Amino acid sequence: MNIILLGPPGGGKGTQAKILVEERSMLQLSTGDMLRAAKTSGTEMGNKVAAVMDAGELVTDEIVIGLIAEQLDKNADGGFIFDGFPRTLAQADALEVLLHSKGKHLHHVIEMQVDDTALVTRIISRSTCESCGEGYNDIAKPIPANGNCSKCGNRDFQRRADDNETSFRTRLMAYYKETSPLIGYYYAKGLLSSVDGLAEIKKVKGSILSVLS
Repeated sequence: MNIILLGPPGGGKGTQAKILVEERSMLQLSTGDMLRAAKTSGTEMGNKVAAVMDAGELVTDEIVIGLIAEQLDKNADGGFIFDGFPRTLAQADALEVLLHSKGKHLHHVIEMQVDDTALVTRIISRSTCESCGEGYNDIAKPIPANGNCSKCGNRDFQRRADDNETSFRTRLMAYYKETSPLIGYYYAKGLLSSVDGLAEIKKVKGSILSVLS
């Protein structure tokens, strides 16, 4: 089963993708992770990525599609999760062409619906363990009272520099301008389902599994 998790930054896509990877053996295709891995891979495509990123330029859609094409050739019995891609209508069209060329197709596009005000509160409250990357939130999942990460015991935590209200609202506006048109795009194709992205993690998981069942 091949799906897209669609929603604004901080809407819970990465968290739910991780759950699907662990429980259903799906392969997560996150463009950020793929670009970082490609940059140090030493492959022909990786060298292209490194050259572009080292020059401080934006990686082209053509390169991203090329990276995804490489991943689609891997054996993923549980299917693929596209997390953070596509971001634009042009990318959505390119992805459809690529999937068709590989004899594959999308089964579901799941929109993580959020309330903007609540989402901003969530984002500016989050932090991450510097050692293992475990995520915390001052409201929903605070750092344990003893100050130790519940996963690895580390005591050092960090907040992203752009996890402040001004920066995040800029990122949110970019999402609405560039990515939200995909909601109508996939609705018209009969692929779109929506879940409450700000619900408790287990409830969001249950809603997604209901769509996939």
